[in-house]
Amino acid sequence: MNKIKWGIIGCGDVTEIKSGPAFNKVPNSSLVAVMRRDAAKAEDYAIRHNVPKWYSNANELINDPEVNAVYIATPPSSHFEYAIAAMKAGKPVYVEKPMCLNAEEAVIMSTFSKEKNVKLVVAHYRRGHAIFQKIKQLIDEKAIGEIRFATMEFLRKPLTIDKTNIWRVDPKISGGGLFHDLAPHQLDLMYYFFGETKQINGFGANQAGLYAADDIVTGNILFDSGVVFNGTWCFSVAEGLEKDHCEMIGSEGKLSFSIFEGNTITITKAGKETVLEFDLLQHVQQPMIEMVVNYFLDEANNPCSGDDGIVVMKMLDVFTGK
Repeated sequence: MNKIKWGIIGCGDVTEIKSGPAFNKVPNSSLVAVMRRDAAKAEDYAIRHNVPKWYSNANELINDPEVNAVYIATPPSSHFEYAIAAMKAGKPVYVEKPMCLNAEEAVIMSTFSKEKNVKLVVAHYRRGHAIFQKIKQLIDEKAIGEIRFATMEFLRKPLTIDKTNIWRVDPKISGGGLFHDLAPHQLDLMYYFFGETKQINGFGANQAGLYAADDIVTGNILFDSGVVFNGTWCFSVAEGLEKDHCEMIGSEGKLSFSIFEGNTITITKAGKETVLEFDLLQHVQQPMIEMVVNYFLDEANNPCSGDDGIVVMKMLDVFTGK
């Protein structure tokens, strides 16, 4: 294999800009087929994005001899089924977050990948962004001394629910609510920054009663390194109170940044603030997709393994009391 020829299962909104176009923009990679159960929408996507083939059946895409790697971008309830099917066919998998519905499924997926010797990567793609790689560097270099603790607040006004997004707050389809949709990125970054965990606890609740899933979650992590993390997610605050803020307090200073909305890191040390600014990405998954392609071509290590995905799924499960 000298070029990755991708097939996308689930060519919905997330693939329009965030990921889909990037498969044709990174070296040694091309998008050759897409699938969606709605055949008309699959065809429309293929025409608009100049994709040669489209399907309305996932198994047909998986068994297309030209497709040699599969990107799964469906709602989480079908990640497990499609990942196992693709790996059974011997095709490496890049699966969207959350990896699946729960940690139990994640363990099976990762174990199957190892047993079949078929590669599996989880799309915790913020690991590939220059801003978060810089934060990792600052932590490792002890730019603010030894990290004592990290705090994160993520607050959103209630979701306006319609037929296009109701699945996001249906636990049977998404695994939970908006916490399961967004927190995997945030929690994976904490794992990326601080390493293995020693203790995890938390709880979730449904305060506003707008849908079946939790709309508030809080959690704590004690990492093996001694760093303590505390996070709060609330999806029912008043308009104007939205927040996306993370702080890391060290023995000599502080790092402040946003996970989703910002492109700056503020370093506070010895009474002085330094702001580092980073370019915004057109396709937020492109750096990760390039790393995945290199991994699939045996030119790099796995940028986010199935075992990494298990760690994050366990965090989600514990935080919400599963």
